Parts: sequence; C-alpha cells; structure tokens
Amino acid sequence: MSTALNGKLVTVFGGSGFLGRHIVQALAKRGYRVRAAVRRPDLATHLQPLGAVGQIMPVQANLRYRWSVDRAVIGADAVVNAVGILAPSGKQSFDAVQSFGPRAIAEAARAAGLDRITHISAIGADAQSSSAYARSKAVGEAGVLETLPGSVILRPSIVFGPEDKFFNKFADMARFSPVLPLLGGGESKFQPVYVCDVAEAVARAVDGQLAGGTTYELGGPEVKSFKSCLEDVLEVTRRNRVLLPLPFPVASAMGKVLQLFPYAPFTADQVELLKTDNVVSDKAKAEGRTLEGIGIPPATLAAVLPTYLERYREHGQYDAHRPA
Repeated sequence: MSTALNGKLVTVFGGSGFLGRHIVQALAKRGYRVRAAVRRPDLATHLQPLGAVGQIMPVQANLRYRWSVDRAVIGADAVVNAVGILAPSGKQSFDAVQSFGPRAIAEAARAAGLDRITHISAIGADAQSSSAYARSKAVGEAGVLETLPGSVILRPSIVFGPEDKFFNKFADMARFSPVLPLLGGGESKFQPVYVCDVAEAVARAVDGQLAGGTTYELGGPEVKSFKSCLEDVLEVTRRNRVLLPLPFPVASAMGKVLQLFPYAPFTADQVELLKTDNVVSDKAKAEGRTLEGIGIPPATLAAVLPTYLERYREHGQYDAHRPA
C-alpha cells in the first residue's frame, strides 16, 4: 500500500474492535499515522496491514487505568474513542468502560492540549433509560462534553458489517436452532448502519469537517423491525426457522438466567433496550445531523449482508449458485 502520510497522529481507543478496525483503516487511507490504544496489543496485529509500513501502531491502554490513557494520548493530534461493550464481563462494567472511561479520555486529551475528541456513543443514550447500557452511554457523553465542549459525538444505530454481533449472532443461531426468539414480539425498530459508513463519519470528524459540540445520529437508509431483520438473516442464509414471539416479561426473565452463562444470546438489559426504538430522530434529520446531512450516502442491508452471511448457508459460499 502506497499511502502519503500527512504527519498527523490519531489515537484510536478501541482500535482493534469491530468498529475500531474500520476507523483505523479509514484514517490510514487519509494518510494519518494511527496509534491504536487497546487492552491487548498482541491481539491487534491484524491492524498493521491496513496501512503502510509503520503507519499503524498498537499500544496498551485500559480505560480503568488512567495512567495508560494519559500515555496513549501523549503527542496525538486527534483522539477517537470507539470503546464500547454490549454486556458487562468481569471488571469490564458499563460504569468503568462507558460512563467513566470517556471522561478519562477527554481529560487526558485536554491535558495534552487538544480541544476536542470524537466520541462514539449510541442512539438511545438516555440518562433516564431503564437500560443500564443506555444510561452509561449518556453519562459518557456528558463527561466528554463537560470536559471538552467542542467534541463531536456520533450516535449510530445498530451497526452491521462482517464482524458484527447482531446479524452474525442470529445467523449462527439459525444453523443449530429450529427457533429464533422475537424479543418483545419483534416490533422494536432499528435503522441498521454500515460499519464503513460510520468509520467514514469518524474520519470526517477527525478531518474537522463536522461541527464541534454537536451530536450526530447515524442510521442507514431503512427503518426495520427486529422481526424484519431476522427475516433478512433467514433469507440470506437460506434457512427456514420458526420466529417465536417472546413478550417483554418473558424475554426479560429468560435474559436474567441466560446472562449468567458465557456467550449469552441476550441479556435482561438488552431486552430493556429493545423497549425503545433505535432510530434517527426527526430533529436530527431536520438539522442535518445525519449521514446524509454530512454527505455520506448510507449503504443498504441488501447490498452488504450477502457478502458476509453466505458462510452460514448449509454449504457456505458454495451455495452461491444453488437454487433458493
């Protein structure tokens, strides 16, 4: 890869994750040097081929240890926080990672002389939400803006792409289970957004193209129900499965039990999150605080899902030319 480096250094917290790796790639294509701040640099070597030799460097950082955050920011021209978890695990709690972590990053960036960071939150972030995930996202946003008011907040809806943990999860489940759960009856609304579109929005924020002190809501071109999303999964993977409606009280009770085990298909808190639609607000649309508003045409599910869910077909990619 021949990339003309611009000399500027961007620290990306969570750079080895699903969204983070695409952010790293988008920044590398623009010529930035990228410091990927991750808990396990030894597991982040997959990032280095995304740029030129020496352009991308993983470094150790853990949001629970402030000194490591400070060290990761030293010398950076810009900072991106892409750290997030869908469910707590061990010491990686919502409070540690999503409530207090963003403030720590913003404080470290301010101490390093920066006046803004780009912070990835989520549509549905709400300090009054019944979901601990949504509350922690709201606290994280507040901490960033209180510390660096000129920061850019990006709130994506459910993000899809090759390594996502939604469509892949249900496609994998459909390989073995004759039934897929429709949590809350399957009526919850999403606006699935392609991971590369979110990464492009982040890169434009780092470029300075997005207004500071502003919250953008990022959704794809379609609003789809939970049921419709699962139907898409079954259509692409060519599976015939029963979609079983689970009322919220039943789903919540199941989630409380399932979350006690590793790799739970869903948790009680995720059920709470589904009680609120995860879509771009009318106000954000009117004010141009969307992908379309910043000039990024969002990709559709239909254009992308088959490129990575075909491996869940009965014969994998070799089903490509078999009759449906």
